[in-house]
Amino acid sequence: MTREEILRADALTLGKLIKSGDLTSEQVTETFISAVKAEDGKYNSYITVSEDAVSEARQIDDKIMAGELTGPLAGVPVAVKDNICTKGMLTSCASKMLSNFIPPYDATVVKKLKAEGMVILGKTNMDEFAMGSTTETSFYGPTVNPRGTGRVPGGSSGGSAASVAADLAPVSLGSDTGGSIRQPASFCGVTGLKPTYGTVSRYGLVAFASSLDQIGPIGKTALDCAELYNAISGVDERDQSSTVSQKVDTKAVASFDVSGRKIGIPEEYFGEGIDEDVKARVMEAVKFYEDQGASVEKFKMPIIEYAIPTYYIIACAEACSNLSRYDGVKYGFRPEGVDNLMDLYIRSRSEGFGMEVKRRIMLGNFVLSSGYYDAYYNKALQAKALIKKAFDEAFEKYDVVIGPVAPTTALKAGESLSDPLKMYLGDICTVLINIIGLPAISVPCGNDRDGMPVGMQIIGKHYDEQTILGFAANYQRGV
Repeated sequence: MTREEILRADALTLGKLIKSGDLTSEQVTETFISAVKAEDGKYNSYITVSEDAVSEARQIDDKIMAGELTGPLAGVPVAVKDNICTKGMLTSCASKMLSNFIPPYDATVVKKLKAEGMVILGKTNMDEFAMGSTTETSFYGPTVNPRGTGRVPGGSSGGSAASVAADLAPVSLGSDTGGSIRQPASFCGVTGLKPTYGTVSRYGLVAFASSLDQIGPIGKTALDCAELYNAISGVDERDQSSTVSQKVDTKAVASFDVSGRKIGIPEEYFGEGIDEDVKARVMEAVKFYEDQGASVEKFKMPIIEYAIPTYYIIACAEACSNLSRYDGVKYGFRPEGVDNLMDLYIRSRSEGFGMEVKRRIMLGNFVLSSGYYDAYYNKALQAKALIKKAFDEAFEKYDVVIGPVAPTTALKAGESLSDPLKMYLGDICTVLINIIGLPAISVPCGNDRDGMPVGMQIIGKHYDEQTILGFAANYQRGV
């Protein structure tokens, strides 16, 4: 294979070629590392590039030859979001606060990647502490969308999505708190899976909002995401919220038939504020399923109106608690010339955090404060129960619920930073899924009038990753 063919290949194709001996992991890894060093200056999708990747790939080749590694992804390189701990490699959360943090341990998902024989290429750029929807709040500068100059890649896993879209990684890991895998996958024209809450261990994931955060895969195809999901999922004794879940049958996903399946379309997902091109492309994709024998029905889900306030109250409340540990005492950024403990706290947090993180800490402290706790936080928890009820009722009728991933395609750089509320409202289609822990996948389904990718969101029942991956693979196989 030529260099370009290696870079463009999907992960499963690379895995087959490595296993057959037509390629080596060392050759593939060296190709990606050299591409990152040569081309990532245009995109800024990586914060750290591994210095040991090629030598690790060489060792993996020996294990593959000896028959010790036989999985479909053995020898395949992978990029990892910079809020997932990697032993001996900077994990900064794209923040000045952790710009010198070298973890002494691997996150559970990273251990599983290594056990599978995958090679860590490096750590990808992100919104600081995963707080943002554009990957513009990073301490290391914004990431550029490879699909369009001057466009954002989405966030907070923008670096992970951009690295795959730019052919600088065959697959990557991101984290999704309110859409942070699906929305950048949509903006960059790749595939991104947000698994059911608890199916993938969060041990070693730097917390944003613990009841919402979930690690998941980004790849070029649904089948790549299915195999990577199988590699990282499973119960973990170090994460008490992790649950036993079934592995996906990838052969069943590859041959999935939608005939006789029922699709629900929430009318509110196609209402005011949704771009006409986005509506058209998603409904064309739904028509593709209909032509194959699936039945489609529109229904009302008025609770969607409360998605954004419910999400941001819960997320910011948990964020202000999780980020309270960064005080300049134990680890992280510590300013010089501090006279007393109070100054240490104030200056560490004032200088170590960016503006978006501070905004969410302040909002979280407000909704948890005396006199406002019942009015805001308790109300949000009540709304969460109503959201769960609405989806439970929907899944009594439908196999999947389909809508857009985002109201628009990729925004122009700088638009959201000047209007944070606009950025928050852009999460309207994704946050409900995190609030109640459902699985969902973003699948590219065409482009808008400017040639920017549109993403279709396929939402499934708890622990039914197989069905949404099947729907996604069926669409990608047919188009």
